[in-house]
Amino acid sequence: MNRTAKIHRKTGETNIELTVNLDGTGQAKIETGIGFFDHMLHLLAVHSLMDISVKAAGDLHVDMHHTVEDIGIALGDALGSALGDKSGIHRYGMAYVPLDESLARCVIDFCGRSFLYFEHELNGTFAGQFPGELVEDFLQAFVNNGQFTLHCDIIRGRNVHHMIEVVFKSLGQSIRRAVSIDRLRTGIPSSKGVL
Repeated sequence: MNRTAKIHRKTGETNIELTVNLDGTGQAKIETGIGFFDHMLHLLAVHSLMDISVKAAGDLHVDMHHTVEDIGIALGDALGSALGDKSGIHRYGMAYVPLDESLARCVIDFCGRSFLYFEHELNGTFAGQFPGELVEDFLQAFVNNGQFTLHCDIIRGRNVHHMIEVVFKSLGQSIRRAVSIDRLRTGIPSSKGVL
């Protein structure tokens, strides 16, 4: 089973080349031009065990929004493509992840329907130069294009860097569980027979 995908997304605002391997070892090669976001995508790869490669050129002279959102779009497209018909996967995943004073929970369902619930207080905050509200923009684009349901809560935290970091770590851990192959299952993990 080859669970890989390659996406090339080029617009007037961004040019993105992205690959994923769902059965990787968490290797990451990330070049977005946004240092903090590179760090978060690296954490996503490590904790999901997906191999992720991203090379992005965006209109950072405007701001970071287009680059972050378009990478979410491309990563969602790639994840959905790599999953195929989702035969044999666990489908659901959940993870709580702490980092010092911060704690986040992500719960995911690769159901074929896009829905995001994100409980946070990141609007108007910054991790270095990175605007906290871009985390929701990334997640919304990722969910919409990957066609899955994600509930994510930042349960507590003080340090913005830590609060965003536990989101990406818990997201990675929940993806890892959900896309892993269920050795007891031979078909689609749904009573409907399709996802």
